[in-house]
Amino acid sequence: MKTAALAACLFATAIVAPAALAKSPEFLNSGKVYPSNVPLAEAVRIDGMLLLSGQIGIIPGTLKLVEGGMKAEAKQTMDNIKTSLEAHGYTMNDLVKCTVMLADIKLWGEFNEIYKTYFKEHFPARSAMGVNGLAVGAQLEVECMAYKAPK
Repeated sequence: MKTAALAACLFATAIVAPAALAKSPEFLNSGKVYPSNVPLAEAVRIDGMLLLSGQIGIIPGTLKLVEGGMKAEAKQTMDNIKTSLEAHGYTMNDLVKCTVMLADIKLWGEFNEIYKTYFKEHFPARSAMGVNGLAVGAQLEVECMAYKAPK
């Protein structure tokens, strides 16, 4: 009986202790990508995890898309992700998951040509889907999660 009680106590401690140590989420806006009047957090940090809002190929500080088609939007989108990560102390190498939404899934190859140039050490886990309609007429949106072990 004592063994079962001890096991239950250890199990409860293992479950509750990490949760008790977690900090409240931080809602972050660097002002380096999205204009200040958009109704979203650029990123949310919970301990070492950084959750980025979806990024599109906007010119920083505006809601105006770059000109030049999918490749130009893809490059600006990835630059915006990099800028947002760096503004909050992360790098592209800290990305662990990206979700790619394309207005036309046939442009996946064009997006991939640009996407793969942003990674040196590893590629994050990724999923992609064709969607019907993205903000401000974008052809592409990418949302990501990054992780750094808390110090």
